[in-house]
Amino acid sequence: MEISGGTEGLNRVPLSEVVSDCVKRWFKDTLKEAKAGDINMQVLVSQMYYSGYGVPRDAQKGRIWMTKASRSRSSVWKVSDKHPGYNASDSDSDELTRDS
Repeated sequence: MEISGGTEGLNRVPLSEVVSDCVKRWFKDTLKEAKAGDINMQVLVSQMYYSGYGVPRDAQKGRIWMTKASRSRSSVWKVSDKHPGYNASDSDSDELTRDS
């Protein structure tokens, strides 16, 4: 019996498809948390819609989610045009650094 370390018989999936699938699942998970009322996730969903990250780009839906988040924290509008993951507290600390 010979044991081989080869990849015969394995179906390889292009990395771009794997990453795309992960990003789509990240959007779905984030949307679930946003719908449950998590403000940070509402901001992230908005950014994802604005940038088309894991979901087709839709500025109107991005504004809707940012409006929901801004009801609790008005500073979120400062990050509406940022890439997904950039949050309002990052923006606040940027301002402190620039003012110093």
